[in-house]
Amino acid sequence: MNTPPFAQLSWSEDGQPFSTRFDDVYFSRESGLAETRHVFLQHNDLSRRWRALPPGTRFCIGETGFGTGLNFLCAWQLWEELAPADARLHFVSCEKYPLRREDLQRALALWTELTPWADQLLAQYSDLAPGWQHFNLADGRVTLTLLIGDVLDTLPQLDARVDAWFLDGFAPARNPDMWQPALYAQLARLSAPSATLATFTSVGEVRRGLQAVGFEMRKVKGYGRKREMLCGTLAGAGAAAWSAPWLARPESPAGERSALIVGAGLAGCATALALARRGWQVTLIERHDRAAAEASGNTQGILYCKLSAHQTPLSRYVQASYAFGLRLLHQILPQGQDSWQACGVLQLCTDDRERQRQLALAEQGYPESFLCAVDADRASTLAGVAVNRPGLFFPGAGWVHPPSLCRAMLQHGNIRLLTHSEAMSLQHRDGEWQALDDKGRSLARASVAVICSANDSQHFAQTAELPLKPIRGQVTQLPATSSSKTLKTVLCAEGYISPARHDEHHVGASFRFDRLDTEPSSEENHSNLQLIGQLSPELAGHLQLETLDADRLPARAALRCTSPDYLPLIGPVVDAQAFRERYAELAKDASRQPTAPAPWYPGLYINAGHGSRGMISCPLSGELIAAWLNDEPLPLPADVVAAVHPTRFMLRRLIRGR
Repeated sequence: MNTPPFAQLSWSEDGQPFSTRFDDVYFSRESGLAETRHVFLQHNDLSRRWRALPPGTRFCIGETGFGTGLNFLCAWQLWEELAPADARLHFVSCEKYPLRREDLQRALALWTELTPWADQLLAQYSDLAPGWQHFNLADGRVTLTLLIGDVLDTLPQLDARVDAWFLDGFAPARNPDMWQPALYAQLARLSAPSATLATFTSVGEVRRGLQAVGFEMRKVKGYGRKREMLCGTLAGAGAAAWSAPWLARPESPAGERSALIVGAGLAGCATALALARRGWQVTLIERHDRAAAEASGNTQGILYCKLSAHQTPLSRYVQASYAFGLRLLHQILPQGQDSWQACGVLQLCTDDRERQRQLALAEQGYPESFLCAVDADRASTLAGVAVNRPGLFFPGAGWVHPPSLCRAMLQHGNIRLLTHSEAMSLQHRDGEWQALDDKGRSLARASVAVICSANDSQHFAQTAELPLKPIRGQVTQLPATSSSKTLKTVLCAEGYISPARHDEHHVGASFRFDRLDTEPSSEENHSNLQLIGQLSPELAGHLQLETLDADRLPARAALRCTSPDYLPLIGPVVDAQAFRERYAELAKDASRQPTAPAPWYPGLYINAGHGSRGMISCPLSGELIAAWLNDEPLPLPADVVAAVHPTRFMLRRLIRGR
């Protein structure tokens, strides 16, 4: 396995970290705290700016070089002291070589003054895999998005409006690959009007590079023995490159921050929590008597993180969602038989081709706390039962009781759950959305509407053309035996079996397009039982399958919802007919670059099509919807955002002349 790209450190006698890779210090030997406050907080004028913030606003800091997190924690500490209680801080930082958790904890122990904030970060921080890592802190008042990878690869994929830059990272002489004109161009592209910038260096080439992209720079007194440093303000950037208007941010609705959400499954509950944490008043409309009554209502949902070594948009979306989902679970839902267990998931290979795919994935440089390749003997030890195939082990994964997670997400005081209420249509009038029942009566009204009703999303006129399709899945319940209770992890291949929960195992799930009812099927029970022998013949013996009557075993069938490319649909909704008319030129020449704004329905969004991955993909999807609506940095790379954007199918059909 390739060595994960972690920071390589040595430690001085007084406990300070030193980068052996860059032969440079992470912060001043005199006082890292004082240096951060002088260079980045003072020279971005943050104290004055934060005292003057109006209530309910957002502020975004961008950083190159997260390092030990010292700059982030100092900014967070000052934010809590000075900013309005309902304002939100967004901190986006790039880091090519993140610290391992144990090294981060050791470094942060140097500053006991920052312990209250460091403890919150460490509670969610693990050895980080490459990609985008999103953290929700201080009950949603602070978000941290770490872009793990080369800054010249990650920043071009960022969609954000940065108010202040911390231009950090090791000295230009030590890290010349970062301090490049391409970096300065990205800083200008991502900057809000009059954004500020501060950096510890005073190198002339850096100053001239920043001036060339529109920053007015000046030299000021550096910290300690350092004679000079640079700070400045964006005076004017060059003309922006063309970008697709159908991927642009719609204008956020004015007025009160209220939202109605249709559907209280995992997607709806995650969206409700993300908005509620940002101060929105949310009404969640559900036709059943409780949340998670349909496809989100299985007893044991599996945190199944199937990835590709080719880093496709789907794979990167799943990876980022998996990491965020685990953080959310640990944050809001205590482990237990009634809720969830991080028992680990073993993905066993099905053939030699699958084994090669798994080995290629393990060579991508993931930390072992994220995934590792195991042989059959190691897999058997981890599982507690004999398996005869190697596979991948995800130690942080496991099973979740989805209804418990939905209930936990709905415990926020800003969320109202409206049950026994079926929204049959949506109507926009006088600047607000109304959800109407079958008799045309208003169930709820709000400035924003989010459709989270899976395949039923097609019932609404505004989203009727989106290509969603239902997939039936059935899970079979098996009585645990004293021997089968030795199963310690989830086993997956063509299907899965979970460790016992309240003396029951769950096996599944079927995958059918040809049947769209939800009555349990004995045929699918038989098929599910056959999976067990493929996963572990020993476990099949422990369960005494030959004594079970598959026709009488209890089971649960539900309809999942997916799209033609098996990626969800998350984002703002356009008027389909107006979209075709406005961009008709693309049908003749797909290389054209139209500039007309997309015909958005004002304040209308969709979050649907998560298929069998909802346990993993839904929590971050709620954050993405909230980021769209609050003009925040998007928590995913731009190409992944485009890959899950609802307009993608309309665009493809238009270009293909359909």
